[in-house]
Amino acid sequence: MSGCPFLGSSFGYAFKNLSVQGSEEDKSQMGVNRASKGGLIYGNYLQLEKVLNAQELQSEIKGNKIHDEHLFIITHQAYELWFKQILWELDSVREIFQHGHVRDERNMLKVVTRMHRVVVILKLLVQQFSVLETMTALDFNDFREYLSPASGFQSLQFRLLENKIGVLQSLRVPYNRRHYRDNFRGEDNELLLKSEQERTLLQLVEAWLERTPGLEPHGFNFWRKFENNIVKGLEEEFTRIQAKEESEEKEEQKAEFQKQKEVLLSLFDEKRHEHLLSKGERRLSYKALQGALMIYFYREEPRFQVPFQLLTSLMDVDSLMTKWRYNHVCVVHRLLGSKAGTGGSSGYQYLRSTVSPRILRLRDSCGSLRRSLQTSLVLEIHHCILGCEGAGYQCLHDLGGQEPVTGTRCL
Repeated sequence: MSGCPFLGSSFGYAFKNLSVQGSEEDKSQMGVNRASKGGLIYGNYLQLEKVLNAQELQSEIKGNKIHDEHLFIITHQAYELWFKQILWELDSVREIFQHGHVRDERNMLKVVTRMHRVVVILKLLVQQFSVLETMTALDFNDFREYLSPASGFQSLQFRLLENKIGVLQSLRVPYNRRHYRDNFRGEDNELLLKSEQERTLLQLVEAWLERTPGLEPHGFNFWRKFENNIVKGLEEEFTRIQAKEESEEKEEQKAEFQKQKEVLLSLFDEKRHEHLLSKGERRLSYKALQGALMIYFYREEPRFQVPFQLLTSLMDVDSLMTKWRYNHVCVVHRLLGSKAGTGGSSGYQYLRSTVSPRILRLRDSCGSLRRSLQTSLVLEIHHCILGCEGAGYQCLHDLGGQEPVTGTRCL
């Protein structure tokens, strides 16, 4: 007899032909249906009866049910739910900063994770406009008359979101020459007023950046070293351009160099910074800007990586808020053209005037910086790191501003 002897009948065993697929199918049905025993179930947990019955078509109430109004309501309700989640994340981040818990690096990771979540949600909200774009202007106009005077401008959560992030009230575009809070009454108005009086995320981050070690004039003095590095880099760049033969390309490079020089040297003009700050063209204090640029330059150092991720998320929030406004303007123009808004505004014209990055504006300062300007600064900080021991090493990156246990403050 050939083959495996154990498959024969000489040992008195009868082996069945096993089916792997059949075995997996049997295991897939071995669970327990706990819902049948009572207790909390999916629909009750999510209160779906309330959520799924919250779509009341005004066109249907008026006796002329319009199909696309349902899409319009669902889309805006989804926006409001995501706004609520963003507010939830922002409040938790602000609380960590307000109570000084940001000194604990474990909490810094929480801050970065939650702000990254806000970024991902905003990306989703920007993309969500594509769903509304499946509706034509004719489809929208079929039910638009039933919406007035309701308007997206009346979104309480979006206004709270703006206030808590740090949109300056002085930079808000008036709504029909009136203060934005005039469109809200009672408790909603009080909530907005309270949010204006609280410390914003931007203010809390600004105070955190101002405590960045290494900015002290009698210590590491990053700002002086940074300025010297920039000036040296500009001199080398100018020498390189001047060495070229006269040509149209050389003149273009000289013109571009002059623009770059003005932008970079303006970073070290505190009076100019204060002027731009008063106009809202810069949002961080002069010292906070220095701290941000220090983190930006030393972002590859282990302890600066998490703070850099936070700054990146804040810049992303800035950009995505602008993209959201821009996409909103495009959808409104697509559906309305130049008609007035349902709430009484000039519609597209008003919305277009509100599209601008008005929160952090850090990219304006970082965008013109090049890696070649960074080299000698990195060498200096590496030398400082090598001279630190134990807790003295931590002081280099302690953005909470605490003194190291050893008494050595390398920055």
